Amino acid sequence: MNHSPEQSTDFSPKEYFDAIYQRPVILEAKKLSQIFKHDQVERTILNQLDLKIHKREFICVIGPSGCGKSTFSRVVAGLDPYSSGELLVDGAPIHGPSPERGMVFQGYTLFPWKTVKENVMFGPLMKGASNPSAEAAAREWINIIGLEKYENQYPHQLSGGMKQRVAIARALVNEPKILLMDEPFGALDPHTRQKMQKHLMDLWQNIDITIIFVTHDMDEAILLADRIVALKANPGEIKEIIEVNLPRPRSPELLTSPEFKRLRERVDFLVHAQEDELDPALQDLPKIPRMTQVSTHK
Repeated sequence: MNHSPEQSTDFSPKEYFDAIYQRPVILEAKKLSQIFKHDQVERTILNQLDLKIHKREFICVIGPSGCGKSTFSRVVAGLDPYSSGELLVDGAPIHGPSPERGMVFQGYTLFPWKTVKENVMFGPLMKGASNPSAEAAAREWINIIGLEKYENQYPHQLSGGMKQRVAIARALVNEPKILLMDEPFGALDPHTRQKMQKHLMDLWQNIDITIIFVTHDMDEAILLADRIVALKANPGEIKEIIEVNLPRPRSPELLTSPEFKRLRERVDFLVHAQEDELDPALQDLPKIPRMTQVSTHK
């Protein structure tokens, strides 16, 4: 397991981002477009995206509903093909899924018939590892996520936070270059979500991994990201890329700081400034007819 160097407590935003931009580009999108076709109707989900993500960056992708956040993560994961442009990992084009790109979804996509250990072992076994080797790798990651006491339990016996920790371990055991996370904490209660955010930051700061994290939660994006990629909708295009110039490590107490609040206002403006960028399904909501008699007298 490769470990990244610890970050200095003397934080200089310019030095921090200069150091990031000097690292190799691990993912590059060049004029990336995704067009969905249904019968004779075409809808552009992603339009001419140009983006460079550097090794060991933590990138958050935000935007209004329908802007293509999840589509982008699925295309990078190789789960969906893209219509045009280029998408490169270490200079090589993406052609389908690969262990070098791990994926964690909002839903708990664990095998219900397998134990925690068996779920985490699955990837190494599919790559051809021997059973003892796969078990050793699984146990290492189960210990890292703090679930060694639960390795023989099944998903239905775990809490939501535990399930997502197993999903993260199952992705990381394959030693991917990039970890893609699509609203991974969206179904968790606020307390568990906060703990999972801290656990994820601890993991990222101690292993050699690049994270692309899709979220609709602006506070979460600011708390986690090095840079925030804000997308606009209809079609999905990059509206702005924001450098989060807040020192690490970050804690929830940061949410009350003036610096955080200024960033929050900026991100909120980017996401919600133009009403015509909202999901078109929300633009023509019908008037709800009265379906029961409502008395005006009590």
